[in-house]
Amino acid sequence: MNHHSQGKHTIQAHKGIPDGHFEEEQGLKGFFGKVSHLIKPKPSTRWTNIEGPLRPHMFDLCDIDVSEKQVDLLYNSQVLISMGEYSASGKKRQISYRNADGDIMYFCHHGKGEMLSEYGALSYRKGSYIIVPKSLGHTFIPKSDSRFLIVENKNSHYKEPDRGMAGKNAVYDQQALVRPNLDRLHKVLEDLDYEICQIVVKRLGEETTFSYETSVYDTIGWKGDLYPYSLHVDDIMPLMSHRAHLPPSAHGTFIARDFIVCTFLPRPLESDSDALKVPFYHQNIDYDEVLFYHDGDFFSRDNLHAGMMSLHPAGFPHGPHPKAVKSIGDKTHTNEYAVMIDAKHPLKMTEAVKSVELQSYWKSWMEK
Repeated sequence: MNHHSQGKHTIQAHKGIPDGHFEEEQGLKGFFGKVSHLIKPKPSTRWTNIEGPLRPHMFDLCDIDVSEKQVDLLYNSQVLISMGEYSASGKKRQISYRNADGDIMYFCHHGKGEMLSEYGALSYRKGSYIIVPKSLGHTFIPKSDSRFLIVENKNSHYKEPDRGMAGKNAVYDQQALVRPNLDRLHKVLEDLDYEICQIVVKRLGEETTFSYETSVYDTIGWKGDLYPYSLHVDDIMPLMSHRAHLPPSAHGTFIARDFIVCTFLPRPLESDSDALKVPFYHQNIDYDEVLFYHDGDFFSRDNLHAGMMSLHPAGFPHGPHPKAVKSIGDKTHTNEYAVMIDAKHPLKMTEAVKSVELQSYWKSWMEK
């Protein structure tokens, strides 16, 4: 269909919204598809009650015990979102872990250490992404207790976002992707006097253990374009417009076939006097939105702290809390670190994540 407009204030999205009015975006394909913007005198989040299953969810993952294990949180047939932890003081599990069910993305919420693989060692710290392709063995050696948000890609492989006319050096440069260091792998194993002689493979949700007489990390050289790699949030350059708010898709970090991973980072706010500075009210009509709050000041939401996670199902209208709209004032920068997973197909909740849900979250948009 062709682009049409009716009424007033429809020249540019997210800009020139008259005082006392609100813009609502209704869009398809997770901000990549067809979209319309409606100007209304009141926000779409002005409900007084919600009856039925289509409601927002907020979870406090700080209350989940993930010590020395992985706890599944949200899932469908394309993606599994979990939380895992490795202790620096606990007994080291001297195995190489392979996931034959899909690529794994680890995001380090806190901690630091090394991840070993047949390709070499990758250092990680708070704010590091680590991408491990399907069936590549790896072992975490934490130097301090390390907690990870884990996203398993079940039916495709992670790839870089399409940078379009922004150019191939936008968002993050190729040199920001850190490759494994083979020499450091052997140095770490020698210093720790480690022999990794078992490989545990997860396939169709079940584990199989392969045992060897000598270390499986015995590579003396390799070449190719299939290997684990890391990316730190400090090396991500947010796309910005000083005049109009950009959609979350502009902050894409890794792309899968049926979901996208975005990273929200500190950045200058839009400087035009008539620009929308808070996230716009919207219906992400056919994607479920998950937002993991990693660090900083989450200005668009009330009563949040690092380690919380929200789920806004497809079709649920949402946007900034009333307090955020009123308090944006003279702010010039955001100061938040968050990871978003936009899923094409509905996500289901595990009993573990239901146990830490804040049941009254849907009321948080109601005027106090």
